[in-house]
Amino acid sequence: QVQLVESGGGSVQAGGSLRLSCAASGYTINRKCMGWFRQAPGKEREWVAAIAIGSGSTAYVDSVSGRFTISRDNAKNTVYLEMNSLTPEDTAMYYCAAGGYQWPCPVRDDYTYWGQGTQVTVSS
Repeated sequence: QVQLVESGGGSVQAGGSLRLSCAASGYTINRKCMGWFRQAPGKEREWVAAIAIGSGSTAYVDSVSGRFTISRDNAKNTVYLEMNSLTPEDTAMYYCAAGGYQWPCPVRDDYTYWGQGTQVTVSS
């Protein structure tokens, strides 16, 4: 069983930064990816970024590329999402997930384990 706990969300002004953390417990090594998704009110949950558990390769949705950085600390079994130059359009509940099937692991239904989410609110 894998458990994921997100933290680091909050409220910031446009142009600001936040770093989200996802602490994983349990056996994650046989999962292909760790991913971050987000869901704004009234919208579908969308893929934001993924990191391959084996190679450490990273991938991003176009709307965050160049602003967000996904990384991992294997010793701490933690995945991070560094978010810079935030805009109000980034406001959403952010979820981390373990699973994935085919790189870059953008398909929500391919993820098996999910955290409870952490809220990010960006004001203009």
